[in-house]
Amino acid sequence: MTDASSANSVRRHHWRRDVVELAALFTAVAVADALANTVAHGPSGPVMLCSAAVALLATTGFHIWWSRRHENAPPPTDIGATAAPPTGQAPGADGEETVLWRMRTTVRDEPGSLAVLCTALGARRVDILSLQTHPLSEGTVDEFLLRAPDALTAGELSRTVAGAGGAHSWLERADAHDLVDAPTRMLSLATRTALDSSELPLALRQLLGRCTIHSVPARSLHGRPLAEQVPTEGVLEEHLMKFRDPSGGSLTIERPQLPFTPTEFARVRALVDLDARLGQRVPPRRDVLTLPEGNEITVRRADTSDLAAAREMHDRCSSKTLGLRYHGPIGDADRYLGHLLSPRFGRTLAVETASGRLVALGHLLWDGDETEVALLVEDAWQQRGIGAELLRRLVTMAAETGCESVYAITQASNTGMVTAMRGLGLPLDYQIEEGTLVITARPSGMPARRETRESVRIQDGTGRR
Repeated sequence: MTDASSANSVRRHHWRRDVVELAALFTAVAVADALANTVAHGPSGPVMLCSAAVALLATTGFHIWWSRRHENAPPPTDIGATAAPPTGQAPGADGEETVLWRMRTTVRDEPGSLAVLCTALGARRVDILSLQTHPLSEGTVDEFLLRAPDALTAGELSRTVAGAGGAHSWLERADAHDLVDAPTRMLSLATRTALDSSELPLALRQLLGRCTIHSVPARSLHGRPLAEQVPTEGVLEEHLMKFRDPSGGSLTIERPQLPFTPTEFARVRALVDLDARLGQRVPPRRDVLTLPEGNEITVRRADTSDLAAAREMHDRCSSKTLGLRYHGPIGDADRYLGHLLSPRFGRTLAVETASGRLVALGHLLWDGDETEVALLVEDAWQQRGIGAELLRRLVTMAAETGCESVYAITQASNTGMVTAMRGLGLPLDYQIEEGTLVITARPSGMPARRETRESVRIQDGTGRR
């Protein structure tokens, strides 16, 4: 409301009050004159005079209460307006704890349906921070970012939405990253995807929320076709989306708890098309490290262009080292490399000497909802701290991408991998079955990497620098 309209409203209020008070004054004079005549000429004048005094006091008290009540009452709101707190005050401004929620619900495609829902949320002191609409043939899916009082439970919020006409509702906690508006968020995800091929699954998961992403290669290790033929435009089903992978395989995304919308399908297809047009790419960063004996090595990102060098390293590794890494026939080790080095399935770090020889590989692999970490260090370069350094960097990468846990599969006799995992200083879970050891770590407590140092010293296998 503008200042002029506020002033007019105040003037109208005073004018009406003045008329009422003037009418009351004339009425009081007339009543007083009648009472005076009655008291002067009637037998019970004193009694009537006392009764009039009591009635006057009661009327005065009621008038004061009525005036204060209506002066402090809030102005009426239209049914289509979202309830809002007074100017200068927002939910939580009075010290009340609030939480962020992401909510999606389906409302009827009728005028006023969304207004009823917003009004119901406002009545529960829920602030709508952002709103996106996804039109469907049988209604409209509305996606909200809400700030609600901490005392308002998820069940109460869901019942409020259902009572206002929302159906098929879905609710989950949000954080500060969700405060970014949709166009800015899409540009950020597109930038991440453009800089690094391995970012595509992570960008899709951040865009869609809780979902499972499977990248299926075109052929198995033995040359058998694996991926189905997906149409160029992709496939959208209720809880599933499929796209062609630029490498010839397929990309499948599943979300059982919430159907996909055409808008989400279009956004995912745009990111997949961008990834296909740019081709395979990894950041060019290279870190130079100094070993305890003084030799310098370089740690960098690897991809399928390192396939020949990785096979040469396999040839220099012993059967025991390859067996501890691949847990199967050593003859199949080379066949895994194409999958492991592809940025589509994760991130790979390579360690090379000053002469350019590849001596170690560390893999961070996207495995559906989980993340696997694996190491291979050439025999002649073991026990120098290279594996521990690679593992620390990989787990830090996992923490930076929001992975809640990473796991390593090895043999119970692989004391080097166990020592490296314990050296992370993170809580670990161990599962042993028939000699196979699965170690799970939760990387949320990993410190961020230092980006400013070009050369650092690393520890050897005993923890000495």
